[in-house]
Amino acid sequence: MTEIHFVIATAGHVDHGKSALVKALTGVDPDRLPEEKARQITIELGFAHLQLSTISTLSSQLSTVSIGVVDVPGHEDFVRNMIAGVGSVDLALFVVAADDGWMLQTEEHLQILTYLGVERAVIALTKSDLGNARSITAQVRERLHDTAFARSPIIPTSARTGEGIESLKSALASELSTMQPQRDFGKPRLFIDRAFILRGIGTVVTGTLTGGRLRRGEGVVIQPQNFDARIRSIQSHGCEVEYAQPGMRTAINLPDVGIGDGLGQIKRGDVITVADPSASLWASPASRASSTLVVLLEKSHRLKPKDPAARPLKNGISVNLHHGTSRFPAKVGLLDSDALEPGKQTLANLKLESPIFAFLGDRFVLRDASEQYTIAGGVVLDPDSDRKESRDEEKRKLLIARATAPDDVDLCVRSEIGLRGFVPIQSVLGRSHFSRAEIAEALLRLQRLKEIVVHCKIAANTGSWETLQNRATLLIDNALSKNPERIGFDLSQLRAALRDQAGHIFEALIEDMCSDDFVRRESMIARRSHQPALPARLRPAAAKIREALSKKPFDPPARREIEADQHAQRVLRFLIESGEVIEIASDLVLSRENFERMKNAVADFISKNGPATVSELRQALESSRRIMVPFLEHLDRAGITRRAGDRRRLSNQ
Repeated sequence: MTEIHFVIATAGHVDHGKSALVKALTGVDPDRLPEEKARQITIELGFAHLQLSTISTLSSQLSTVSIGVVDVPGHEDFVRNMIAGVGSVDLALFVVAADDGWMLQTEEHLQILTYLGVERAVIALTKSDLGNARSITAQVRERLHDTAFARSPIIPTSARTGEGIESLKSALASELSTMQPQRDFGKPRLFIDRAFILRGIGTVVTGTLTGGRLRRGEGVVIQPQNFDARIRSIQSHGCEVEYAQPGMRTAINLPDVGIGDGLGQIKRGDVITVADPSASLWASPASRASSTLVVLLEKSHRLKPKDPAARPLKNGISVNLHHGTSRFPAKVGLLDSDALEPGKQTLANLKLESPIFAFLGDRFVLRDASEQYTIAGGVVLDPDSDRKESRDEEKRKLLIARATAPDDVDLCVRSEIGLRGFVPIQSVLGRSHFSRAEIAEALLRLQRLKEIVVHCKIAANTGSWETLQNRATLLIDNALSKNPERIGFDLSQLRAALRDQAGHIFEALIEDMCSDDFVRRESMIARRSHQPALPARLRPAAAKIREALSKKPFDPPARREIEADQHAQRVLRFLIESGEVIEIASDLVLSRENFERMKNAVADFISKNGPATVSELRQALESSRRIMVPFLEHLDRAGITRRAGDRRRLSNQ
């Protein structure tokens, strides 16, 4: 028998019996606070555990279904807490009381579940012993007819008499048997819904784990502050476990972390994740939180004209963004219109007051700044947005395409590279619901289709890469057409001209170019076909330099005298690059022929007479100290001579 894990959450109007239903299902009263007992309403999130057996329709195996149950408040004053409880659930236990029917928070909770992408539900018709179950069932079915829950089972129940509780368990087991457990794509996130200290144990945090596993003893990162901690122990439903997996209610002991809002402290709404392996790779954005998102906003078509939440959502409005178990004050920047009407969608920038650790494809809810109304919801299209980029028409088209299929890995990889232009392959879609293997396979497919190029661990849009290559090629060709005597274009000058590109992109570009039509010669780059040649107008200057260097072969004039004008400078550089002239020091050059003669003369003198001083060698070669000092230092660097005190000896002596 296999064990599979799911998380369900209640939803529904205040006083419709959600907590009593959870207690009837699990034997655990989720209301734990004295104030909740006194007021007889749920204020904070409550938690319980339910274990069922079912035959999975996917594997045809008998399975134990371990269900984490999150009980949420129904009162309008605590919608913020309700949203925190349903953000990572697999199925909603949607509650409507038979003696009350469809109410305001019933409708608001339905809209919140829809915004968050919850697609499966079991409807519990509570208090069926106190009302007309048949008429309320018809009412609920009518209200759900155009929603994802239209075909969900409706089970009449009574927590007081026990009626329907077993039928409800069977309905839950039946629904979950047709569902895939949450995916493990190697990117765990635990959105913290409780944080407390136990004497002798230290800080404990709880939440629903999504995206990947967390292990006992593992190092973790607390976002959005981005500081490190280590897991001492893990529990799920009161049992010690070696690791927690997606879909598990999880409690983690972090003994070295305090609770609070301060630096290095943890609180509800924070996210526990693991260190991103690409974090050190060119400052990967995959490992950091962001304060700007590009999103697809939607406003429910179910909002009635007189409903305050139905007012158009205007550009520039301040809102509260609810994501995971936290909320973030934000400002809305609509990209396609001045206002968002009910039943419509639009692209938007969300500028947050504080960073958020969001992924591509994450869903969220928007409430007004006073937290009275749920006004919109949406999905994250770009968790690391540049405000200017999102206003670029071509990039907006990529975002719109992404909005149509946020679960299509090829489309998302293609659009990610299109948005960025150039991306280190280790950080492509780092903050997404795709595994590294899925992303790597998508990169290979797109590369085979020639939709992207990959060089030196850089993925690039084909058009962007060709544009960059063409820019570099034009710069090199123009430089060498003006200076055909050069062996190549200086890479430092090329780098300066392409300074809008990061260093790793520049290196990948040079390697790619040199794999084809170009060649790198030390700090220069040129076409393989390029042959340095002096233009006719510079040849007289070359003759003058050769003559100046040959008049006094061992005591030539200073370099500054030789290259007195720009033409002479270009010619001398050509002669040096071609090897005809040797650059000894910043102000000393020798023809290669004279250099070899001087080198041999020094070696002969030392061989015959032993170690020699600068003065002795200067006199022997009829040179000057201005020449001999830098010349001997050059021989030292070349390993021909070595200095011992004030004398030179041959290195092989």
